[in-house]
Amino acid sequence: MKQFFILSAIAAGLTFTAACSSAPETATTNRAANTSTTAANIATTNGNTAHTTKPDETPTAIKAVFPDAQSFNTQHKDVSEAQIASIEKDTGSKVPAKDHHSYLAFSTTGGARKQIGAATVVKVDGKDVIVVYDSKDGSPVIKEIRADGVPAAFLRQFAGKGHDDDLLLGADIKASGGGEAQAKAITEAVRVDVLTMQALYGAAHTH
Repeated sequence: MKQFFILSAIAAGLTFTAACSSAPETATTNRAANTSTTAANIATTNGNTAHTTKPDETPTAIKAVFPDAQSFNTQHKDVSEAQIASIEKDTGSKVPAKDHHSYLAFSTTGGARKQIGAATVVKVDGKDVIVVYDSKDGSPVIKEIRADGVPAAFLRQFAGKGHDDDLLLGADIKASGGGEAQAKAITEAVRVDVLTMQALYGAAHTH
């Protein structure tokens, strides 16, 4: 796996930059951005001006990860066909959707708004698995993973892992008290998500 990273300044003060992938890169579109500070859309009806804002798309489980956040921004990014092909080749697993969602958390202190974290929701057998990302040397690493009903000992193994880790069950990750089938499904889904974040937001690299 290769080097990368994501959207805007995270707690470490780093910036999520342009996408990278071993496959040919194509332009991605940010099709929706939602934040409490987004300027209201203005609609005029019967001569009256109405101000409307988009609803907050951030899942409750994501908000629980960032209790100090004052606002959230939802990112919708299209994964290109070339990026999907590269991710599926590297992982041996399917990319679940072309439209990838990530959630950015922001706090405002001293009048300055800064990003304090980023997270995604990965669906595994109907279960929501929350993947929280941090940054190390400009690369995405997993800060923590949360999932109801999954052994904490299993989830803790993902902390500090990134796109340069193979994330293979039985090698990098052990079932650790969980069922083998569930552990394998979560591990493979998280691995795909890590590479997808890399492809969409990572800096160009060679290695």
